[in-house]
Amino acid sequence: MHVRAAGKEAKFWLSPSVSLACNDGFDARTIRVLLEVTEQNQKLLEDAWHDYFA
Repeated sequence: MHVRAAGKEAKFWLSPSVSLACNDGFDARTIRVLLEVTEQNQKLLEDAWHDYFA
């Protein structure tokens, strides 16, 4: 999953567990928040991905 805002970008893997793949510009605090939100919504995000690409 990609997150973009104000010229910054981060990529998170959703599987097998949520993890940060790369970060370009977000500070550590923001990455922690993004990671928490992604973990809390992992199933929803995976389901949406499968629905979109199915």
